[in-house]
Amino acid sequence: MEKTVSDFIQDSNLQKKRCEPMGKLERSILHDVAEVAGLASFSFGEDKESRYVMLFKKEFAPSDEELEAYRKAEERRRRKERAALETEEASRSQKRPASPNSNYRDKYSHLIGTSAAKDAAHTLQANQSYGCVPVANKRGARSIEEAVDEIRARGAGSGSSV
Repeated sequence: MEKTVSDFIQDSNLQKKRCEPMGKLERSILHDVAEVAGLASFSFGEDKESRYVMLFKKEFAPSDEELEAYRKAEERRRRKERAALETEEASRSQKRPASPNSNYRDKYSHLIGTSAAKDAAHTLQANQSYGCVPVANKRGARSIEEAVDEIRARGAGSGSSV
């Protein structure tokens, strides 16, 4: 651990270093070594097996907001891992959807015939009462601006504002 901390201090390009996950005793020792070396150290992770220490040089010590961001990033990473495991387990346990043993068209062809749907599709026409209005029958060919002006004029005449 002392060598890891010493190498980190001597490398001028590094501002922070994430150590591998370790047990409680090892993390405690690393925190002590970092404190003696004049570094800031923080532990992240939730369960005992995945907790790790991040070392920061004092001049690059994180603010409270940055520490909170590291913790939230760790939580998001754990949620993604759990979700991936859950989807993997679900895909393994998911059964193949049941498919019918026979084709319904063949089974009911004596009732519906073989070309009933095709014949119905060819004779389908739009019903005029369901919104198929020709442009010539529309109320007027006003622009939006003209319609807004007319509404405002009616509102001004009745004493209310729109």
